[in-house]
Amino acid sequence: MPCTLYILRCADGSYYTGTYRGHDIATRVSEHDSGYYPNAWTATRRPVTLVFSEDFETIMDAIAAERRVKGWSRAKKEAMIEGRWTDLPWLARRRTGRLSE
Repeated sequence: MPCTLYILRCADGSYYTGTYRGHDIATRVSEHDSGYYPNAWTATRRPVTLVFSEDFETIMDAIAAERRVKGWSRAKKEAMIEGRWTDLPWLARRRTGRLSE
């Protein structure tokens, strides 16, 4: 079964990063957008728009990617969303000059 890392842009301009195991990511986005889970982080930030998705072979790989991306800065997430892959190493630099994930 396909496993997907996805990023939603919320109505307040924030980003939500999650994973989904299923054949149709539109189903999961629809759940977020409808407020299907009223206690979910996105429930009060609707409407949401899917801005990025990437498929993985296993849910563990997707979850590992989700954890990495959740720790990224907004600028680094936006570079990934926009496909500016070459910017990621530069955006990963911390003030100490060391690279982060």
